Amino acid sequence: MPVRTPDPEPNDRDDESNDPLAGLDEFRAPGSNPGWLSEVELMEARRHLPILYVEAIPVRTDGTGTVTEIGILLRATPIGEITRTIVSGRVRYGETVRDALFRHLENDLGPMAFPLLPPQPVPFTVAEYFPMPGVSAFHDDRQHAVSLAFVVPVTGTCEPRQDALEVTWMTPEEAQSESLSAEMEGGRGTLIRLALASVGALR
Repeated sequence: MPVRTPDPEPNDRDDESNDPLAGLDEFRAPGSNPGWLSEVELMEARRHLPILYVEAIPVRTDGTGTVTEIGILLRATPIGEITRTIVSGRVRYGETVRDALFRHLENDLGPMAFPLLPPQPVPFTVAEYFPMPGVSAFHDDRQHAVSLAFVVPVTGTCEPRQDALEVTWMTPEEAQSESLSAEMEGGRGTLIRLALASVGALR
């Protein structure tokens, strides 16, 4: 299933998105920030440059730090499709990876999610999305995107915003199922299994 990375409505100053995945358009928002691009400029950049993203898989842990639940977003696309995905979005010009992670987690999960980010986050993998199917396990039909993927414990209450309808909390066994993988966009089922392997929860 092809993936669509976040592109909000052009008039949204707060980076809200109606795109099938997540979050923000750090390049097309109106304003004077030199890191923002017009829609035409963004399309041109996508034709020539890889675009940097962060992706986050929210988890809940027990007192020993063992992952007990995985948070999967249920999202509605602009054309009315319902899909499963994860927290995802671009890194802004001049923004640290840590700040980008926090921003996208707050945008998708709400301000009371309370993600636990280390001072220097380290991704569990780097996912490469290509517009040509078959180059890697990940596919984005509009661009070549490079994504730093993180497992992020959350301790608060998740109240999805923007186009995310809900967060479904699944056990590690449920999250690695073939049925869930079939509902995920762009090969993100593979990303979920890699995340589970990185925390010793893949069975």
